Amino acid sequence: MPVKFGRLIKETREVLDLTQEQLARSLKVAVPTVSRWETGKTNPDTLAVHAIESFLRKRGPRCAALVQRYFGKTSEARPSRRRRAPQRMATDAGEAPTAADTIVAPAQAATQPLDTKSMETMLWRAACAIRGEKDAPKFKDYILPLVFIKRLSDVFDDEIARLAADYGDEDAARIVVEADHTVVAFYIPPEAGWAVVSGRRTFDWLPGRRPKTLGEQLTTTVRVIAAANPSLKGVVDIVDYNETRNGEREISDEALSRLIETLSDPRYRLGLRDVEADFLGRAYEYLLRKFAEGQGQSAGEFFTPKEVGWLIAHLVRPSAGAEVYDPCCGSGGLLVKCELARREREPAVRRHLKLFGQELTGASFAIARMNVVLHGLEAEIARGNTMTNPKFLTEGRLKQFDIVVTNPMWNQDNFDPAEYERDPFERFDKRGGFAPASSADWAWLQHVLASLDEQGRAAVVLDTGAASRGSGGQGENREKTIRRWFVEQDVVEGVVLLPDNLFYNTTAAGLIVVLNRAKPAERRGKVVLVNASAEFHKGRPKNFVPDTAVRKIADAFHAGVDVDGFVRVAGVDEIAKNDFSLSPSRYVQPAAAVEQHDIQAVLDELERLHGQAKALDVELKDIFGQLGYRYEGGTV
Repeated sequence: MPVKFGRLIKETREVLDLTQEQLARSLKVAVPTVSRWETGKTNPDTLAVHAIESFLRKRGPRCAALVQRYFGKTSEARPSRRRRAPQRMATDAGEAPTAADTIVAPAQAATQPLDTKSMETMLWRAACAIRGEKDAPKFKDYILPLVFIKRLSDVFDDEIARLAADYGDEDAARIVVEADHTVVAFYIPPEAGWAVVSGRRTFDWLPGRRPKTLGEQLTTTVRVIAAANPSLKGVVDIVDYNETRNGEREISDEALSRLIETLSDPRYRLGLRDVEADFLGRAYEYLLRKFAEGQGQSAGEFFTPKEVGWLIAHLVRPSAGAEVYDPCCGSGGLLVKCELARREREPAVRRHLKLFGQELTGASFAIARMNVVLHGLEAEIARGNTMTNPKFLTEGRLKQFDIVVTNPMWNQDNFDPAEYERDPFERFDKRGGFAPASSADWAWLQHVLASLDEQGRAAVVLDTGAASRGSGGQGENREKTIRRWFVEQDVVEGVVLLPDNLFYNTTAAGLIVVLNRAKPAERRGKVVLVNASAEFHKGRPKNFVPDTAVRKIADAFHAGVDVDGFVRVAGVDEIAKNDFSLSPSRYVQPAAAVEQHDIQAVLDELERLHGQAKALDVELKDIFGQLGYRYEGGTV
């Protein structure tokens, strides 16, 4: 019979006296994943079931009753051969299967899902494989498309295995897929499968069509995949691996072979349930941070830590069918997290969000399209400079959305102020005036507000200075003028101050400004200020916000009531008296942490220290006595 997995997780923690964080570390999954399993919000996939079963069996007699009760009979289960409707690709390594509250243990063992450290190890080895052939900042251009192809191929193999269970064997499954490509998420032609690319399976090429070099074969691979899947055109076929300049290959077959072998390591499988959401964005982020920035180059992208992305998704709480927009979407991570958070809140609703994003840089644009394609989401990703050439228009005017989420580059100083004045979409002069040349932070907020419909909400990550620059100073300040307009128009619903040292290319804290064009009656004339600067765990090299703290911050914001040392609901009049500063730290100071100690433990420690002191006295008395001095327990 099916297993109630939430009950199993709870009993496991009780028997072994583990916190959710400790259990997550043992299973090599995220803490939020364990939390969602235990509360029944999602169910684990077969990999996780196997991991739990193996974990319990290794604990021996302590967990024998749990193993017998939950896995004693289900471990023999075999997949049904009943024909099922084709399944889309999984959206998250911890997402639930279609059954609402039960799971069945897998028929056979499986490897652990790829964690962040393993992903980074894989990418580091991949980069080392082509070191010397290309400049380090270019590594990502060659590695990422192949990682994406490997991901597509592994997913295709998973879907073939699923169909083989339905139709009897792999040959029958492939016949079905060849007859109807729509039964799988993405069709991989026989000559383009990773097994063929890596030489682990042979392919009979037509006469005259066999690639002469490995580079030519890789270029052929990405092009035939794009041809078979129109949504991938301009996404995977962006690199010519056989490119030659001045009679020399840009990257040799030897380097490509090393790269392919690295990605072919069975430890680095990238199938349906092997990697977390936004895996490609995280991979791009790692390569960018490790190599582009390491070479002293500014890549221009500013990636959002995943916990900040989850916090944004929980702050805006999009509902099914809502239109969500990110004007500088990077790898698309914020858009993807909004949909994943929506599914968590509305598990029975199958209607996706409608996602829209615009991105300037070509590599980030391609990654964003890869992300939404892999997640099977309804999304339009456009390329271009949002500030000077916004792509989402309706009858010549800015398209307006239900929700906007974004993390623009902080303090951009490369915008010509004259562009603000001649803006054809009237985003700036009617919303508080023109931002200074030194920082476009409030210009981005003006664009976001102009992009919201009458009921629209937004969450925007900015530098902390954006909340207070100009306040308390003599004379007028452009940013303060715009900030005053936003406050007086009552469109600022709240500001959340984040902890220090979360973001990859700065130690600055950052904050999230929440806008709402239709505040509920009880929030009108007020701003919810959350000082979350203490809600973090120390990390190396960066701090991080645990899932419990993410939930705590979001819940406190939505509750909208004062909490000593954490939340302050300030009226517009009070903000005006503070010269329109919106910095949460001005209104609420985090309570000092109070360490709790067990009294008996303290007394035991004092006794131990007293014993050490007595032993030292004896030793010192002996030493000073030999030197001719008199020592009386601390007095010479």
